[in-house]
Amino acid sequence: MLTPGSIFDLDSLAKEIQKLEETAGRPDFWNTPAVAQSHLRKLKQLKSQVEPWNALAVEVADTIELAELMKNDSDDGASAEIERTTVAIEKRLHDLEFHAMMSDELDINNSYLYIHPGAGGTESCDWASMLLRMYTRWAEAKGYKVRTLDLQPGDTAGIRSAMLKIEGEWAYGYLKAENGIHRLVRISPFDANQRRHTSFASVFASPEVDDTIEIEIKEGDLLIDTFRSSGAGGQHVNKTDSAVRITHLPTGIVVQCQNERSQRQNKVVAMQVLRSRLYQLKLEEQRAEMDKLAGEKKDIAWGHQIRSYVFHPYTLVKDHRTDVETSNVQAVMDGEIDLFIEAYLRMRAGK
Repeated sequence: MLTPGSIFDLDSLAKEIQKLEETAGRPDFWNTPAVAQSHLRKLKQLKSQVEPWNALAVEVADTIELAELMKNDSDDGASAEIERTTVAIEKRLHDLEFHAMMSDELDINNSYLYIHPGAGGTESCDWASMLLRMYTRWAEAKGYKVRTLDLQPGDTAGIRSAMLKIEGEWAYGYLKAENGIHRLVRISPFDANQRRHTSFASVFASPEVDDTIEIEIKEGDLLIDTFRSSGAGGQHVNKTDSAVRITHLPTGIVVQCQNERSQRQNKVVAMQVLRSRLYQLKLEEQRAEMDKLAGEKKDIAWGHQIRSYVFHPYTLVKDHRTDVETSNVQAVMDGEIDLFIEAYLRMRAGK
């Protein structure tokens, strides 16, 4: 079991928080707004790490004290209450273990999630829609809000692309563990000869970025197109050019949104997504430079999957980064993917 001490020093972090709060209280703190905002983000991140552990420690101490008082008491109701509290504490501890492994500044933020099928036509489009269902169920089980920002249906079945916004604390910290190629092996429901097919789809998460983080986007670098929405959404959405596509010319990044009611709303959302993508690109470039300096080379070519989902001739879901696997394919497709996420975060944290 992880403890805060095995990941970070609570006393040291408390001292750092105190210093940050003292700095934030200075009269000249807002003289440089960008530095001040970065300072406050760091303070928020540290508090989000420390305060839940402190609250849990108080609850554990109170529960132990109550248990000591009830040691010689035969009150079944009190014993049952202590047992329920203990179970709740164990669950909170498990959740905090997850969060303690999320050290990036924006891990606590909402997340955008992009799903795209690979080559393979209908097979891959159907696989992408299965992943869309899996992540939607996972998010809903976490109590997160799921918003569909863009959904392009496949020509025959499934989807050609999907973009979701997952709203809730630590959404990005969890979902960044899912970035990569996901591979499916099954008997195709679209093949009259019942042959086995292999399909690929890519999953990519990026954090929601607020206005306090400086991402330079020049108006001249944008190509903005409007078009008629092809998805569900009522008469207004489908009969006006309300959908918006924005191309960032220097990077080639393309984002689009069609699920809001007006062109203006879709443009606002699309710009938010573009900021997120550009921030993620900046992070990836920094990591790539660090890998280069460290002499590390990673093959991220299409087909080098992070996880395989095998439905036939046996049932198995295996994460190739951590070797964690399960034969309960149905549970995974119903959103039970925390075992893979946890193992990946532990691996990254070196625990």
